Amino acid sequence: MKKLLIGGVLASITLHSSSNSMNFLAHSYLTFSDEQIVGQFLEDFIRNSERYSFPEKIQQGITLHREIDTFTDAHPEISEAKKIFSPLVRLYSGAFVDVAFDYFLANSLPDDVLFNHSQKVYRILWKHEKYLPANFILMLERMEKDNWLYNYKEDWGIKFSIQNVLNKAKYLDKNLAVFEVFMNNKPRLENHFDIFFPELLEHVTKINSEF
Repeated sequence: MKKLLIGGVLASITLHSSSNSMNFLAHSYLTFSDEQIVGQFLEDFIRNSERYSFPEKIQQGITLHREIDTFTDAHPEISEAKKIFSPLVRLYSGAFVDVAFDYFLANSLPDDVLFNHSQKVYRILWKHEKYLPANFILMLERMEKDNWLYNYKEDWGIKFSIQNVLNKAKYLDKNLAVFEVFMNNKPRLENHFDIFFPELLEHVTKINSEF
């Protein structure tokens, strides 16, 4: 995995696909200011018409989230990664690629960097609580309590995340062997991640420079 500097922090980052993102770690890490972290999380919890009601730097985070999603959805490496899950979960494959890529991100970081990042994100989100909708606050309480962002590095943490996607997916059997597919295809998924990310980073850095 490639080690890169984001906002002055050594990191290997990953990314995602369409709406209702599951890769919280990636979206929180692919930012250049505290307010952008807030915007990255808010994007999946607000209406499009609400985005301009937030301070400018939070709007930047919302914009980054959308740019990340658009770039990712169109990328051939993501299309190939989805094929690993699609025979089992079909149109939900993008959500499981999200989860898988957060695992690789978490494991690419030194343990103290990952832990400190997770604690920083929770602090920033609570600091900006007045901007957060009620359903997001409920999720944030669980996220912080179980330290989701840090525990993405563990196999059991990703198994929990995969099960969470299955539980939310209306048309999927909750007992599908998605975790087993992930475990059996780690090298392939990681290869897609490593090829994809530098191009994503270049794109997001360019977008940020235009703010």
